[in-house]
Amino acid sequence: MDIFFFLVQTLNALQYGLLLFLVASGLTLVFGIMGIINLAHGSFYMVGAYLAFALTSLTGNLLGAILLGIPLALAFGAALEWLLFSRLYQRDHLEQVLLTYGLILIFEELRSILVGDDVHGVAVPAIFSASIPLNETLSYPVYRLVISAVCIVLALALYFLIQRTRLGMMIRAGSHDRDMVEALGINIALVYRVVFALGVALAALAGMLAAPVSSVYPGMGGQVLIISFVVVVIGGIGSVGGAALGALLIGFADTFGKVLLPDFAGVVVYLVMAAVLLWRPRGILGKA
Repeated sequence: MDIFFFLVQTLNALQYGLLLFLVASGLTLVFGIMGIINLAHGSFYMVGAYLAFALTSLTGNLLGAILLGIPLALAFGAALEWLLFSRLYQRDHLEQVLLTYGLILIFEELRSILVGDDVHGVAVPAIFSASIPLNETLSYPVYRLVISAVCIVLALALYFLIQRTRLGMMIRAGSHDRDMVEALGINIALVYRVVFALGVALAALAGMLAAPVSSVYPGMGGQVLIISFVVVVIGGIGSVGGAALGALLIGFADTFGKVLLPDFAGVVVYLVMAAVLLWRPRGILGKA
C-alpha cells in the first residue's frame, strides 16, 4: 500500500464516517432526547436520496435539489411527529418499534409505486465534477471532498446549536426532565417537534449528498439504519459528540477492513463495536 493509495482510503473513510454522522446524529438526538426507538430513520435517508433524484430531474442541478429538499424534509419531519410520533412518548418501546417498522414498509411501498424499483443515478454538479490528480494513476473526486466539508460545517453548526443557543438549552433540559421544563412555561411539545424535524432533515440531507456517489436504489435505507445504530451504540446513546467519534471510527474500520481484510470485511465493524462495549459498556461518551 503506497502513500497515495493510503491517502485515498483515508479520505474515503473520513467522507463515509462524516456522512454516517449526519444520519446517526439525528437518530441519537431523537432517541436520547425523546426516548423514541425510530426504526424508520433509515427510510428518511432513502427519502432524501429519492428527493435528490426527483428534484434534480426538475431543477437540472443537485444544488437546487438540495435547497428545495431541505425545507421539504423539515416540513415532512414536523408533520410526521405531529401526526404519529407525538403519540408515542408515553408508550412502551415495543409499540414504538411496531409503528416505526410499519413506517418502513409504508415508505418502501410508496417508493415502489411512485418511482419504481430501478436503480437511479444522480449527476454530480458540474462545478464539483473534477478530480484532483495524486499521481500518474490515482486521482480523488472533488465532490467527495465537498461532502466531507459540508458534513464538518454541519457538525460544528449542530454543536453550536445544542451547546450555545437558547433552543439548545431547552433541548438539553427537556432530555433530563420534561415535566420541569413544562412547569417553567416552555412548550416542550414544540421543542420535540423541532428536534424530530431536524433529525429527519439531517438524514435526508445525508441521502441527498450521497446520491451521486452511491446511486439511488430500493432498500438503501435499511443498510444505513443498521450501521447508524452501531454508531449510536458505540458513541453512547443521546451523545452527539459520541456519534461523531463513533461514525469516524466505523468509517475507518469499514473502509480499511475492506482493503486489508476483504474476507472478513462484513464482521470488522461489529468486532469494533464489541471491543468498544467491552471497554465502555455505555459507549465512548455514554452516560448512565
